[in-house]
Amino acid sequence: MRVPMPMPRGHLRNPVLCALLLVGLAAVLELAFVTQAPNRLLSGVGVSLAEVIAADGVRGWALAPVLLLMAAALHTPTQARARWLTLLGATGSLAGLTWLAGTHATALLSDDLPLGRTALGGGYWLLAVLCGLAAAEALRGWSARAGVSLFGGGCAVAPVVVLLLSGHLDALSLLKEYANRQDVFDAALRRHLLLVVATLVPAVLIGLPLGVMVARRPRLQPALLSVLNLVQTVPSIALFALLMVPLAALAAHWPVLAQWGVSGIGVAPAVTALTLYALLPVVRSTVAGLGQIPPEVLDAARGMGMTPGQRFWRVEVPLAWPVWLAGLRVTAVQVLGLAMVSALIGAGGFGAVMFQGLLSSAVDLVLLGVVPVVALAVVADGLFKVLAEWTSR
Repeated sequence: MRVPMPMPRGHLRNPVLCALLLVGLAAVLELAFVTQAPNRLLSGVGVSLAEVIAADGVRGWALAPVLLLMAAALHTPTQARARWLTLLGATGSLAGLTWLAGTHATALLSDDLPLGRTALGGGYWLLAVLCGLAAAEALRGWSARAGVSLFGGGCAVAPVVVLLLSGHLDALSLLKEYANRQDVFDAALRRHLLLVVATLVPAVLIGLPLGVMVARRPRLQPALLSVLNLVQTVPSIALFALLMVPLAALAAHWPVLAQWGVSGIGVAPAVTALTLYALLPVVRSTVAGLGQIPPEVLDAARGMGMTPGQRFWRVEVPLAWPVWLAGLRVTAVQVLGLAMVSALIGAGGFGAVMFQGLLSSAVDLVLLGVVPVVALAVVADGLFKVLAEWTSR
């Protein structure tokens, strides 16, 4: 039998990173890096990355970190060095691309076009996503610990945050929209977080006992899960509309409910609908967490003389805790996204900013509502992973 020869040291190749580099090259050649428009309503003219660099040849040094990615993909002596080169290359490339966009937007500021806008194009967004995937690939191979991944991800975006806080990106149209609507943005952030917290608390308080109940009584499980699955099949807008009439009737019949904020539109129907959507993952994770506990462990606890309450709190809860947190992590990310739609019934949040941008055909205003929700979802996902890892020890 012929034994395959191992790949010689010094010629390791990363197919994932090579694929990301090829996609990035296609984005550079085919997509606009930034767009320029005389105002926020007109569609802009695309400007490629090559044209941005050609405007001032000195700017080309900002893309030097791409060479680190190429070295990591094609020729690295060790896996550890490949990961370092990938992480540094992805971080530097993201910072360089952002710096180029901000510098180009600043150079185009003119008194002749006071309403001119320079927006980030599809090429920039795709390249930024590719840099994030490359950094995630490096961190995934480095350590499986969620805390390390979260810290590494924070370090990868730190240079962009520095550029943002220093004012270097203020000439971009997205930052101009934020400057013009800072009060609206801050109010939307507070309302969005309020919707998420006001949904997760009752979802946990209702979903956990229901999950424990059906785990103890398996005959009830098909009926309950069928009802919760049926709720998931109802479109979110339809469910919001279905709740408007009964809540308005309750507020009219009992004025005290209206004083507490219950009405046919606003936060009350939004939180009610979001809670109904959140119950299924919470109940499923509760049932799955309790169901994966080996019966021998429960028999041993019973043999030690533990009462049912002691078995639940000292044995079942610690063993089911990681699964419960995983379900809550999925629920939090789901609620963050669904809360966008609740703006259609007057609940506010970032959905109101997004829909306002859609109605006025202002892409940057749409991004002002979408990008923070994506960032919040990524942060929430990472924090729940860290919490699960830390508490499971």
